[in-house]
Amino acid sequence: MKAISIRPSAYSAGPYPDRPCVAVGAVVFRNNRVLLVRRGQPPSQDLWAIPGGKVGLGETLQEAAEREILEETGVVIHARHPICTFDLLEKDRRGRIRFHYVIIDLIADYVTGDICAGDDAKEARWVGSDDIQKLAINPKTVALLRQEFGFGAPLPGNGY
Repeated sequence: MKAISIRPSAYSAGPYPDRPCVAVGAVVFRNNRVLLVRRGQPPSQDLWAIPGGKVGLGETLQEAAEREILEETGVVIHARHPICTFDLLEKDRRGRIRFHYVIIDLIADYVTGDICAGDDAKEARWVGSDDIQKLAINPKTVALLRQEFGFGAPLPGNGY
């Protein structure tokens, strides 16, 4: 019999991956405010967004969300079920795929903890509905919060 060599994949979730990477986010509300982070690294660097990150091998979506939110914000959550799935694609000037994430956002409950930005988050905070127009927030985050939760002031002229 011929021996079969099994090598680990050369897959990279960083810039210029060879396949999409699965990631999770957690939508967490507390006292009519939503938990957001200002991203410290690409993609979407410096934009406010729902906290989250990559799903590790062997992790459930819920486990990954709970771990990522703790790492990024210092907040302990109980992740529940998915509420939104979308692709985050970013290309460079030459049209090559720089990032490709398939992101699954879950609804989650706040359990305990005080916010302290960590991991790749520059800042973390509880954001009120009125603050949505004042911060540089990822457009997908704004759309999700408005469409699923009616959170954030409507934009003039288009109802959302």
